[in-house]
Amino acid sequence: MVVETKKDQIAALHRDGYVIVRGLVPPEECARLRACAQQQLAEAHTPIELEADLQYPGAPVSATAPGGKTVRRLLDAYGREPAFASFATSADVAGWVTTYFGEQALLSRAHHNCLMTKHPQYGSLTGWHRDARYWSFEREDLVSVWLAIGNETASNGALWVIPGSHKADFAGSAFDSAKFFRSEPPENAAMIRQAICPTLAPGDVLFFHCNTLHSAGKNVSDDVKFSLVFTYHGISNPPTPGTRSTSKPEIRI
Repeated sequence: MVVETKKDQIAALHRDGYVIVRGLVPPEECARLRACAQQQLAEAHTPIELEADLQYPGAPVSATAPGGKTVRRLLDAYGREPAFASFATSADVAGWVTTYFGEQALLSRAHHNCLMTKHPQYGSLTGWHRDARYWSFEREDLVSVWLAIGNETASNGALWVIPGSHKADFAGSAFDSAKFFRSEPPENAAMIRQAICPTLAPGDVLFFHCNTLHSAGKNVSDDVKFSLVFTYHGISNPPTPGTRSTSKPEIRI
């Protein structure tokens, strides 16, 4: 759902588990971020994640197979490029997530914090999942900020989301051993049929809750799709000590 005022946007996120804020980043800034993204991909400095590392459907079978060096994520976007960090801590983003949490917000450098790429031919499918599956916080109340720095549509691998799914209380059997949402149970299939794929233009931002079920298809266009993704939580919702969620220092915004 697309709504105009911040108050209504926050209400939509609470209700639907996602909301789109159109044109949050101006065109000239998007163009600069896209140029940085293309340079970062060309250099492909570590830390990176390859499609072959995850072995999702459609990925190359190994790093030495055709397409085996296809990058899926350039990790630690905050640390690798000042322009990415500037967006992640911008007044617009900070003001939005602070309003949502109603308190000081922090950027997690341990989760998301990446430049997502979706390549033609070798970009893999991502099954239905909740991001909170691998995260450890006092409460499952985190928000991810997904910035489109190019057009995002179903044909180039944009996100699909299931409205309201962040509120659902699923049994453990609803997910497989890798914590992907199983499609074969009738009740799961019925929920998946409610999915939508929001179309995003450069500068649009998709805010979504960590328990919102989402997935992504393949990129059947001719161009690489780029997205910047960061995750935030309120200061009263700390990560669990000794877990991956505490593996990198957080950033107050």
